[in-house]
Amino acid sequence: MKRTETKQVKIGRLTIGGQNKVLIQSMCKHKTSHIDEVVKEINECEALGADLMRLSVLDEEDAQAFKEIKKQVKIPLIADIHFNPDFAITAIKNGVNKIRLNPGNINDETKIKEIVELAKKKNVAIRVGANSGSVNPDVDKFDIPLSHKLVFSVKKHVEILEKYDFHNIVISLKASNVKETIDAYRIASELFPYPLHIGLTEAGPLDISLIRSTAALSPLLLEGIGDTIRISITGRAQDEVIAAKRLLHDCGLYDNYPTLVSCPTCGRTQVNVQELGKKVFKYLEDNSINLHVACMGCVVNGPGEAKGADIGIAGGKGQYVIFKKGVVIKKVSEAEAYDALIEEINKLR
Repeated sequence: MKRTETKQVKIGRLTIGGQNKVLIQSMCKHKTSHIDEVVKEINECEALGADLMRLSVLDEEDAQAFKEIKKQVKIPLIADIHFNPDFAITAIKNGVNKIRLNPGNINDETKIKEIVELAKKKNVAIRVGANSGSVNPDVDKFDIPLSHKLVFSVKKHVEILEKYDFHNIVISLKASNVKETIDAYRIASELFPYPLHIGLTEAGPLDISLIRSTAALSPLLLEGIGDTIRISITGRAQDEVIAAKRLLHDCGLYDNYPTLVSCPTCGRTQVNVQELGKKVFKYLEDNSINLHVACMGCVVNGPGEAKGADIGIAGGKGQYVIFKKGVVIKKVSEAEAYDALIEEINKLR
């Protein structure tokens, strides 16, 4: 898919922007100074597919913790800075690869200049990250839509960075409202040459966030907007990574991932498609098997509806048929179904 062309920005060993892949990131749920818990969480997220991890900086102890965390993880780290610009300076000195500055609460140009000079020296990127709960106080006075407030908040901050010849910039403009988020990013994609970090802030717990985030981010991704993504979930960071992979895959932007289709079931269904589908998809994910697999509940329609699948299974009254590209290759009992399907899947790996 052709994406919006943006400036390429280095984040450690990675590059955001241009036509590089959309990078997946999440944010640690533990206090950054709790090093053992944070390292465990980062490494688990990396194993699931995270390219970057962001960590909050509440105090000096958090800012200093990056030095030890960096020794125990491989992926680039982002320091999330609010209110106190001195924490950004400490985090950069301790090896962070990127910092996030909030234009709503960091406005001291003298301090921003100090951060910029150090970031240049250390090859650290800066994300100017506005969100609906914290826009620039001067901009917030205007009677304009929130999406415009987010854009103008970012614009004011970017102009300060550019004033000091800093261009290693990433931008985000997150609202908790779907339409406002989409509007803000569409404007930003026309206005700024820099890579966009897309996401929806305060998206809610898992089930709510998956719907809300998909509604907001899918239109952007399909329009070619977005260079890195976080799906915010009130819950585990690991679930954020999994959700981002699935969304990118379904938008045609993440190739090395399984596709599972299954029917919604109906009164014709006489086997437990739901349980079989869950087990099969877990096996595919756990083993990184990039196949299109179907689990269907009707022998009559299943192979036909899912004929595009590399391999599939369809059930009817205690038995299943296994098919490849819509052609039935064998019949098995319900008790044999999972093992028989996995055997056939492994033949195609």
